[in-house]
Amino acid sequence: MTPSTFVIAGGGTGGHVLPALAVARVLRQHGHSVQFIGVQRGMEARLVPAENFPIEWIQIGGLNRVGLKKTLRSLFEIPGSVWRSIVLLKQFRPAAVFSTGGYVAGPVLLAAIFTRIPIVVMEPNAVPGFTHRRLARFVQRALVSFPESANWFPPGRTEVTGMPIREEFFSVPPKMRGGIITVLITGGSQGSAALNRAARESWPFWERSALKAKIRLLHQTGSQMFLECQKEFAATGLPGEVSEFITDMPHAFSQADLVVSRSGMGTVSELAAARKPAILVPFPGASDDHQLKNAQAFRQAGAASLILDRDLTGQTLVDEIVRIVSEPGRLERMSQAAHVVAKPGAAERAAQVLEYLASQSQGKTVA
Repeated sequence: MTPSTFVIAGGGTGGHVLPALAVARVLRQHGHSVQFIGVQRGMEARLVPAENFPIEWIQIGGLNRVGLKKTLRSLFEIPGSVWRSIVLLKQFRPAAVFSTGGYVAGPVLLAAIFTRIPIVVMEPNAVPGFTHRRLARFVQRALVSFPESANWFPPGRTEVTGMPIREEFFSVPPKMRGGIITVLITGGSQGSAALNRAARESWPFWERSALKAKIRLLHQTGSQMFLECQKEFAATGLPGEVSEFITDMPHAFSQADLVVSRSGMGTVSELAAARKPAILVPFPGASDDHQLKNAQAFRQAGAASLILDRDLTGQTLVDEIVRIVSEPGRLERMSQAAHVVAKPGAAERAAQVLEYLASQSQGKTVA
Protein backbone atom coordinates (compact mmCIF):
# COMPACT_ATOMS: atom_id res chain seq x y z
CA MET A 1 0.00 0.00 0.00
CA THR A 2 0.99 3.66 -0.30
CA PRO A 3 3.09 4.82 2.69
CA SER A 4 1.02 6.69 5.26
CA THR A 5 1.54 8.83 8.33
CA PHE A 6 0.27 7.67 11.72
CA VAL A 7 0.11 9.60 14.98
CA ILE A 8 0.71 7.70 18.21
CA ALA A 9 -0.40 8.99 21.61
CA GLY A 10 0.28 7.15 24.83
CA GLY A 11 2.61 8.13 27.60
CA GLY A 12 3.49 8.98 31.13
CA THR A 13 4.80 5.54 32.06
CA GLY A 14 6.85 2.88 30.33
CA GLY A 15 3.77 0.67 30.35
CA HIS A 16 2.15 3.08 27.90
CA VAL A 17 5.20 4.08 25.88
CA LEU A 18 6.91 0.73 25.27
CA PRO A 19 3.91 -0.94 23.56
CA ALA A 20 3.48 2.17 21.42
CA LEU A 21 7.11 1.96 20.36
CA ALA A 22 6.70 -1.72 19.47
CA VAL A 23 3.92 -0.82 17.03
CA ALA A 24 5.84 2.21 15.74
CA ARG A 25 8.81 0.02 14.84
CA VAL A 26 6.63 -2.27 12.75
CA LEU A 27 5.02 0.68 10.95
CA ARG A 28 8.45 2.12 10.19
CA GLN A 29 9.62 -1.25 8.87
CA HIS A 30 6.61 -1.21 6.54
CA GLY A 31 7.67 2.16 5.14
CA HIS A 32 5.25 4.42 7.00
CA SER A 33 5.93 7.64 8.91
CA VAL A 34 5.20 7.75 12.63
CA GLN A 35 4.72 10.89 14.70
CA PHE A 36 4.39 10.77 18.48
CA ILE A 37 2.57 13.28 20.67
CA GLY A 38 3.52 13.26 24.34
CA VAL A 39 4.26 15.25 27.48
CA GLN A 40 7.77 16.30 28.39
CA ARG A 41 7.61 14.97 31.95
CA GLY A 42 6.55 11.49 30.81
CA MET A 43 8.73 8.50 29.92
CA GLU A 44 8.15 9.24 26.25
CA ALA A 45 10.52 12.21 26.58
CA ARG A 46 13.36 9.74 27.12
CA LEU A 47 12.30 6.66 25.20
CA VAL A 48 10.83 8.03 21.96
CA PRO A 49 13.78 10.22 20.86
CA ALA A 50 16.13 7.33 21.71
CA GLU A 51 14.33 5.31 19.00
CA ASN A 52 14.69 8.17 16.49
CA PHE A 53 10.97 8.86 16.23
CA PRO A 54 9.83 12.51 16.07
CA ILE A 55 7.69 13.74 18.94
CA GLU A 56 5.68 16.89 19.63
CA TRP A 57 4.58 18.05 23.06
CA ILE A 58 1.32 19.04 24.69
CA GLN A 59 0.70 20.19 28.27
CA ILE A 60 -1.72 17.98 30.19
CA GLY A 61 -1.92 16.07 33.47
CA GLY A 62 -4.02 13.21 34.79
CA LEU A 63 -7.67 13.28 35.90
CA ASN A 64 -8.08 9.89 37.53
CA ARG A 65 -7.11 9.45 41.21
CA VAL A 66 -4.77 12.44 41.26
CA GLY A 67 -6.36 14.64 43.93
CA LEU A 68 -8.33 17.86 43.68
CA LYS A 69 -5.43 20.23 42.97
CA LYS A 70 -4.00 18.19 40.09
CA THR A 71 -7.48 17.52 38.73
CA LEU A 72 -8.28 21.24 38.60
CA ARG A 73 -4.95 21.98 36.93
CA SER A 74 -5.53 19.27 34.34
CA LEU A 75 -9.04 20.54 33.62
CA PHE A 76 -7.57 24.00 33.07
CA GLU A 77 -5.04 22.53 30.62
CA ILE A 78 -7.55 20.57 28.53
CA PRO A 79 -8.73 23.31 26.10
CA GLY A 80 -5.18 24.35 25.20
CA SER A 81 -3.94 20.78 24.85
CA VAL A 82 -6.89 19.81 22.64
CA TRP A 83 -6.35 22.86 20.44
CA ARG A 84 -2.63 22.12 20.19
CA SER A 85 -3.46 18.53 19.23
CA ILE A 86 -5.89 19.70 16.54
CA VAL A 87 -3.18 21.93 15.06
CA LEU A 88 -0.73 19.03 15.04
CA LEU A 89 -3.18 16.60 13.45
CA LYS A 90 -3.98 19.10 10.70
CA GLN A 91 -0.25 19.54 10.15
CA PHE A 92 0.57 15.81 10.00
CA ARG A 93 -2.66 14.66 8.32
CA PRO A 94 -2.40 11.11 9.67
CA ALA A 95 -4.34 8.20 8.24
CA ALA A 96 -5.21 7.16 11.79
CA VAL A 97 -4.40 7.86 15.44
CA PHE A 98 -3.18 5.01 17.65
CA SER A 99 -3.52 5.27 21.44
CA THR A 100 -2.04 3.13 24.19
CA GLY A 101 -3.63 5.26 26.90
CA GLY A 102 -2.36 7.53 29.63
CA TYR A 103 -3.40 11.12 30.22
CA VAL A 104 -1.68 12.40 27.06
CA ALA A 105 -4.09 10.32 24.98
CA GLY A 106 -7.20 12.27 26.03
CA PRO A 107 -6.56 15.56 24.18
CA VAL A 108 -5.17 13.75 21.13
CA LEU A 109 -8.19 11.46 20.84
CA LEU A 110 -10.57 14.40 21.32
CA ALA A 111 -8.70 16.20 18.53
CA ALA A 112 -8.99 13.11 16.32
CA ILE A 113 -12.74 13.02 16.94
CA PHE A 114 -13.09 16.72 16.02
CA THR A 115 -11.00 16.28 12.86
CA ARG A 116 -12.68 12.95 11.94
CA ILE A 117 -9.50 10.90 11.95
CA PRO A 118 -9.96 7.16 12.64
CA ILE A 119 -8.94 5.97 16.10
CA VAL A 120 -7.40 2.63 17.09
CA VAL A 121 -6.75 1.97 20.78
CA MET A 122 -4.69 -0.68 22.50
CA GLU A 123 -6.31 -1.54 25.83
CA PRO A 124 -4.35 -4.03 27.94
CA ASN A 125 -6.60 -4.23 30.99
CA ALA A 126 -9.87 -6.06 31.59
CA VAL A 127 -11.43 -2.72 32.52
CA PRO A 128 -10.23 0.03 30.15
CA GLY A 129 -8.38 3.06 31.46
CA PHE A 130 -10.13 6.37 32.08
CA THR A 131 -9.51 7.91 28.62
CA HIS A 132 -10.45 4.84 26.61
CA ARG A 133 -13.51 4.25 28.77
CA ARG A 134 -14.83 7.78 28.25
CA LEU A 135 -14.20 7.85 24.51
CA ALA A 136 -14.97 4.19 23.71
CA ARG A 137 -17.92 4.91 21.40
CA PHE A 138 -15.71 6.94 19.05
CA VAL A 139 -13.14 4.17 18.58
CA GLN A 140 -13.00 2.41 15.21
CA ARG A 141 -11.03 -0.55 16.59
CA ALA A 142 -10.04 -1.65 20.11
CA LEU A 143 -7.23 -4.18 20.42
CA VAL A 144 -7.53 -5.84 23.82
CA SER A 145 -5.85 -8.44 26.01
CA PHE A 146 -8.97 -9.75 27.75
CA PRO A 147 -12.22 -10.82 26.03
CA GLU A 148 -14.28 -9.06 28.72
CA SER A 149 -12.87 -5.72 27.62
CA ALA A 150 -15.23 -5.92 24.65
CA ASN A 151 -18.10 -4.99 26.97
CA TRP A 152 -16.79 -1.41 27.12
CA PHE A 153 -16.64 -0.81 23.36
CA PRO A 154 -19.27 -0.79 20.60
CA PRO A 155 -20.21 -4.29 19.39
CA GLY A 156 -17.95 -5.75 16.73
CA ARG A 157 -15.09 -3.30 17.24
CA THR A 158 -12.77 -5.32 19.50
CA GLU A 159 -10.13 -7.95 18.80
CA VAL A 160 -8.08 -9.94 21.32
CA THR A 161 -4.45 -9.44 20.31
CA GLY A 162 -2.52 -9.30 23.56
CA MET A 163 -0.05 -6.54 24.32
CA PRO A 164 2.42 -5.24 21.73
CA ILE A 165 5.87 -5.72 23.14
CA ARG A 166 9.34 -5.68 21.69
CA GLU A 167 10.15 -8.78 19.66
CA GLU A 168 13.43 -9.00 21.57
CA PHE A 169 11.51 -10.40 24.55
CA PHE A 170 10.41 -13.38 22.48
CA SER A 171 14.05 -13.95 21.52
CA VAL A 172 15.38 -14.10 25.08
CA PRO A 173 17.18 -17.46 25.25
CA PRO A 174 16.25 -19.96 27.96
CA LYS A 175 18.35 -19.39 31.07
CA MET A 176 20.85 -22.13 31.75
CA ARG A 177 20.74 -22.84 35.47
CA GLY A 178 24.08 -22.58 37.21
CA GLY A 179 25.42 -22.20 40.69
CA ILE A 180 24.34 -18.55 40.90
CA ILE A 181 20.67 -17.52 40.97
CA THR A 182 20.10 -14.05 39.51
CA VAL A 183 17.01 -12.20 40.75
CA LEU A 184 15.83 -9.11 38.87
CA ILE A 185 13.73 -6.68 40.94
CA THR A 186 11.94 -3.98 38.98
CA GLY A 187 9.07 -1.67 39.82
CA GLY A 188 8.74 -0.46 36.24
CA SER A 189 10.14 2.59 34.53
CA GLN A 190 9.28 4.93 37.42
CA GLY A 191 10.25 2.52 40.15
CA SER A 192 8.15 1.24 43.04
CA ALA A 193 8.58 2.54 46.58
CA ALA A 194 7.20 -0.71 48.00
CA LEU A 195 9.55 -2.93 46.00
CA ASN A 196 12.49 -0.64 46.73
CA ARG A 197 11.72 -0.75 50.44
CA ALA A 198 11.36 -4.54 50.49
CA ALA A 199 14.55 -5.00 48.48
CA ARG A 200 16.50 -2.84 50.92
CA GLU A 201 14.98 -4.68 53.89
CA SER A 202 15.95 -8.00 52.30
CA TRP A 203 19.69 -7.33 52.13
CA PRO A 204 20.46 -8.22 55.79
CA PHE A 205 18.31 -11.37 55.50
CA TRP A 206 20.41 -12.65 52.63
CA GLU A 207 23.38 -12.72 55.00
CA ARG A 208 21.57 -15.38 57.07
CA SER A 209 20.01 -17.19 54.10
CA ALA A 210 20.99 -20.60 52.81
CA LEU A 211 21.31 -18.95 49.41
CA LYS A 212 23.75 -16.29 50.59
CA ALA A 213 26.60 -17.49 48.38
CA LYS A 214 24.31 -18.30 45.45
CA ILE A 215 22.25 -15.12 45.00
CA ARG A 216 22.89 -12.18 42.66
CA LEU A 217 20.55 -9.18 42.71
CA LEU A 218 19.76 -6.82 39.85
CA HIS A 219 17.55 -3.95 41.02
CA GLN A 220 15.93 -1.17 38.96
CA THR A 221 14.89 1.54 41.41
CA GLY A 222 13.57 4.42 39.33
CA SER A 223 14.96 7.92 39.81
CA GLN A 224 13.64 8.92 43.26
CA MET A 225 15.42 6.30 45.37
CA PHE A 226 18.32 5.43 43.12
CA LEU A 227 21.22 7.20 44.84
CA GLU A 228 20.41 6.03 48.37
CA CYS A 229 19.70 2.47 47.24
CA GLN A 230 22.88 2.35 45.18
CA LYS A 231 24.99 3.58 48.09
CA GLU A 232 23.43 1.23 50.64
CA PHE A 233 23.64 -1.80 48.34
CA ALA A 234 27.32 -1.20 47.66
CA ALA A 235 27.95 -1.26 51.40
CA THR A 236 26.35 -4.71 51.79
CA GLY A 237 28.93 -6.46 49.63
CA LEU A 238 26.20 -8.57 48.01
CA PRO A 239 26.78 -9.54 44.36
CA GLY A 240 24.69 -7.57 41.92
CA GLU A 241 23.88 -4.11 40.65
CA VAL A 242 21.47 -1.27 41.38
CA SER A 243 20.31 0.79 38.37
CA GLU A 244 18.13 3.85 38.03
CA PHE A 245 16.67 2.66 34.73
CA ILE A 246 17.46 -0.40 32.63
CA THR A 247 17.38 0.59 28.98
CA ASP A 248 17.93 -2.93 27.62
CA MET A 249 15.35 -4.87 29.61
CA PRO A 250 15.43 -7.94 27.32
CA HIS A 251 19.13 -8.29 28.16
CA ALA A 252 18.35 -7.95 31.87
CA PHE A 253 15.68 -10.65 31.50
CA SER A 254 18.21 -12.92 29.80
CA GLN A 255 20.39 -12.75 32.92
CA ALA A 256 17.55 -13.39 35.36
CA ASP A 257 16.43 -16.74 36.76
CA LEU A 258 13.54 -15.04 38.57
CA VAL A 259 11.88 -11.63 38.27
CA VAL A 260 10.18 -9.69 41.08
CA SER A 261 7.85 -7.00 39.72
CA ARG A 262 4.50 -5.29 39.68
CA SER A 263 1.85 -6.90 37.47
CA GLY A 264 0.78 -4.34 34.91
CA MET A 265 -0.21 -5.98 31.64
CA GLY A 266 2.89 -4.73 29.84
CA THR A 267 5.14 -6.29 32.46
CA VAL A 268 3.38 -9.65 32.61
CA SER A 269 3.28 -9.80 28.80
CA GLU A 270 7.04 -9.28 28.70
CA LEU A 271 7.51 -11.96 31.35
CA ALA A 272 5.42 -14.40 29.34
CA ALA A 273 7.25 -13.63 26.09
CA ALA A 274 10.63 -14.13 27.75
CA ARG A 275 9.42 -17.23 29.66
CA LYS A 276 10.49 -15.76 32.98
CA PRO A 277 9.31 -17.11 36.34
CA ALA A 278 8.09 -14.28 38.51
CA ILE A 279 7.02 -13.12 41.92
CA LEU A 280 4.27 -10.58 41.27
CA VAL A 281 3.33 -7.82 43.71
CA PRO A 282 0.20 -6.08 42.37
CA PHE A 283 0.02 -2.33 42.82
CA PRO A 284 -2.95 -1.86 45.17
CA GLY A 285 -3.88 1.51 43.68
CA ALA A 286 -4.35 0.18 40.15
CA SER A 287 -7.73 1.04 38.67
CA ASP A 288 -10.34 -1.69 39.11
CA ASP A 289 -7.68 -3.92 40.73
CA HIS A 290 -6.46 -4.90 37.27
CA GLN A 291 -2.96 -5.71 38.51
CA LEU A 292 -4.32 -8.17 41.07
CA LYS A 293 -6.38 -9.87 38.34
CA ASN A 294 -3.30 -10.11 36.10
CA ALA A 295 -1.23 -11.62 38.90
CA GLN A 296 -3.95 -14.10 39.84
CA ALA A 297 -4.20 -15.25 36.23
CA PHE A 298 -0.45 -15.82 36.02
CA ARG A 299 -0.40 -17.63 39.34
CA GLN A 300 -3.26 -19.87 38.22
CA ALA A 301 -1.33 -20.67 35.04
CA GLY A 302 1.66 -21.68 37.18
CA ALA A 303 3.91 -18.93 35.83
CA ALA A 304 4.18 -16.82 38.98
CA SER A 305 3.69 -16.58 42.69
CA LEU A 306 1.88 -13.66 44.28
CA ILE A 307 2.64 -11.47 47.29
CA LEU A 308 0.10 -8.80 48.19
CA ASP A 309 1.54 -5.34 48.66
CA ARG A 310 0.42 -5.24 52.28
CA ASP A 311 2.32 -8.48 52.97
CA LEU A 312 5.54 -7.47 51.24
CA THR A 313 8.57 -7.16 53.52
CA GLY A 314 12.22 -7.98 53.14
CA GLN A 315 11.66 -11.21 55.05
CA THR A 316 8.65 -12.36 52.99
CA LEU A 317 10.50 -11.54 49.78
CA VAL A 318 13.56 -13.59 50.77
CA ASP A 319 11.37 -16.45 52.03
CA GLU A 320 9.44 -16.63 48.74
CA ILE A 321 12.56 -16.51 46.60
CA VAL A 322 14.18 -19.28 48.69
CA ARG A 323 10.99 -21.35 48.52
CA ILE A 324 10.82 -21.17 44.72
CA VAL A 325 14.51 -21.70 44.08
CA SER A 326 14.79 -24.60 46.55
CA GLU A 327 11.97 -26.66 45.02
CA PRO A 328 13.47 -28.98 42.39
CA GLY A 329 12.30 -28.12 38.87
CA ARG A 330 10.09 -25.24 40.05
CA LEU A 331 11.81 -22.54 37.97
CA GLU A 332 11.65 -24.71 34.84
CA ARG A 333 7.94 -25.45 35.33
CA MET A 334 7.17 -21.76 35.85
CA SER A 335 9.13 -20.89 32.72
CA GLN A 336 7.16 -23.39 30.65
CA ALA A 337 3.88 -22.07 32.03
CA ALA A 338 4.84 -18.48 31.17
CA HIS A 339 5.60 -19.51 27.60
CA VAL A 340 2.09 -20.95 27.20
CA VAL A 341 0.54 -17.60 28.23
CA ALA A 342 2.55 -15.56 25.70
CA LYS A 343 0.75 -13.96 22.73
CA PRO A 344 3.20 -13.11 19.95
CA GLY A 345 2.44 -10.88 16.99
CA ALA A 346 0.39 -8.18 18.73
CA ALA A 347 2.51 -5.31 17.38
CA GLU A 348 2.30 -6.70 13.84
CA ARG A 349 -1.46 -7.07 14.12
CA ALA A 350 -1.88 -3.51 15.43
CA ALA A 351 0.10 -2.25 12.44
CA GLN A 352 -2.13 -4.27 10.07
CA VAL A 353 -5.27 -2.73 11.56
CA LEU A 354 -3.85 0.77 11.16
CA GLU A 355 -2.82 -0.01 7.57
CA TYR A 356 -6.31 -1.27 6.82
CA LEU A 357 -7.85 2.00 7.99
CA ALA A 358 -5.32 3.89 5.89
CA SER A 359 -6.16 1.79 2.83
CA GLN A 360 -9.85 2.57 3.26
CA SER A 361 -9.12 6.28 3.11
CA GLN A 362 -7.06 5.61 -0.03
CA GLY A 363 -9.88 3.65 -1.66
CA LYS A 364 -8.04 0.33 -1.34
CA THR A 365 -8.24 -2.82 0.74
CA VAL A 366 -5.52 -4.84 2.34
CA ALA A 367 -5.36 -8.57 1.56
